Amino acid sequence: MATILDIVRGISQVVANSYDGALDEKGEPIKIGLKREEGDAIKDSRIMDGFKVSFSGNQICIHYHSEVKLKDTHDKDFESELEQTIEDIASFIKKEYKKIVGSALTLKKSGELEAIMQNTSRVRSWVQAKCHYDIGGADADPVAAGSEESVNAKFKSFLDQGGWDGESEAKGQPVYQGKGKVKARKDIHSSYKAE
Repeated sequence: MATILDIVRGISQVVANSYDGALDEKGEPIKIGLKREEGDAIKDSRIMDGFKVSFSGNQICIHYHSEVKLKDTHDKDFESELEQTIEDIASFIKKEYKKIVGSALTLKKSGELEAIMQNTSRVRSWVQAKCHYDIGGADADPVAAGSEESVNAKFKSFLDQGGWDGESEAKGQPVYQGKGKVKARKDIHSSYKAE
């Protein structure tokens, strides 16, 4: 059984080898399944897209980012195309992982696709999507629920003494007036007085 560290190192090497313009051993461009690979790099306008991965316990999260035109976002198959792109990235990672490490990588989809659209103009927009996958054969503990809040007793007693709670009137702060004189005010509405 591979350790999670070995799996992370293998996946990280796959991602490092998949930059835009990367070539395989035969000198051919690496095909991941991204939009930037379509068309001619010199004559056609390039679509900027890419991916990255992040790890959490025994899961990998594949993040995908792409420029899209606003009219394309209204297509009924837009979300399924995003899911297919992330699936293509996952299959690319598995294939390249086997080449680099020598053992198979199992990724099982966990949860739904999460996507957010933002726009730069009335024509151009970009999409950021992510999907979580469980890593099979990893000896890591799954991500558990958040921990309970634990506050040091001394700090808790300090907080319990009160202070500005947002509803009460703010107290004034000492203000240095120059030449060794410090003036303060009782609250923000009162005038300054020497201390």
